[in-house]
Amino acid sequence: MSERLVAHSRPTMGEGEAEAAARVVRSGLLAQGPEVELFEAEVASFTGRRFAVAVSSGTAALHLGLLALGVGSGDCVAIPSYVCTALLHAIWAAGAEPVLCDVNPQTRNIDADLLDRLIKIKRPRAAIIPHMFGLPASTEAFDALSIPYIEDCAMSIGAHHAGRPLGSHGALSICSFYATKMLGAGEGGMVLTDDEGIALAARELREYDGAPAHRLRFNAKMTDLHAAVGRVQLRRLPEFVARRREVAQLYQEEFISFSNVKTPLDNSEHIYYRYVLKVVGQAEVFIERLEKSGVAARRPIYNPLHRELGLADGEYPHTTAAFECDVSLPIYPTLIDSEARCVLAAVRNAALHP
Repeated sequence: MSERLVAHSRPTMGEGEAEAAARVVRSGLLAQGPEVELFEAEVASFTGRRFAVAVSSGTAALHLGLLALGVGSGDCVAIPSYVCTALLHAIWAAGAEPVLCDVNPQTRNIDADLLDRLIKIKRPRAAIIPHMFGLPASTEAFDALSIPYIEDCAMSIGAHHAGRPLGSHGALSICSFYATKMLGAGEGGMVLTDDEGIALAARELREYDGAPAHRLRFNAKMTDLHAAVGRVQLRRLPEFVARRREVAQLYQEEFISFSNVKTPLDNSEHIYYRYVLKVVGQAEVFIERLEKSGVAARRPIYNPLHRELGLADGEYPHTTAAFECDVSLPIYPTLIDSEARCVLAAVRNAALHP
């Protein structure tokens, strides 16, 4: 094995972020304050939303967003099985229960037709619609649903669909600003909406200090330190998207001729938060081969949610198949050309010389 692995993911930080953080530290005002207000206004403008409420994480944004929609005990929320467990935790925190839907085998996004059928049977109070790995879901289909939906942009801020920025769809949308997301502030999240009532509810739920204790509230605020870094990252986001697409194009051109791997959908709207190959055989075996060649790869999700809930694979065939064959390769703005070439060589070796 190579002495130094090409990392699977890595934050993209520079002098601008360092100076922004230092400015806040020197000010002595670290908690939620003017930087948070500016960050909220800038993300709202960037996504075309009227209101933005900064919170401590993407999971907190989902949780407070569900509560702001009136989701609670006795309700259920529709979500895909092929997604991270944050959605489960947010739904449980709201006192509701998840109902799972299979995904489209080409896009890995939730299957709109299956979701429509699920809604008619299970009558969920709301749905959460992620744009998986930076590939926009077709929001037009979800706009026609009989229930409100949360647009989950944890992997996709900076992308557009049908001429509109992601984050502008649904009753509300959420972002995550974890260190290695499209826009990384270290930690943080945001609720975005055009509904003043939803925005006010989320704002009231995120903090309890100085407010009456007649209802449950949370400590889910963002700090000015994270917001200042996030503001710099937001200005750099087009640069980040361009570099991810550049690396993805290198990969596409190399891998498209391989018979035992399938490249992700090469869509002009895709911003490649993850570059996910579909491999013949077990993903885990392919990942081990890449690591022996000095490249860290991962399964793109930890475990299908239906398996976490003890449900049968046969009920979610496309999710199950995706989990068995999907491999996430390194792709991020600080991936330099020599590292990208290492990834190319490692995949070539794993695919052509198993």
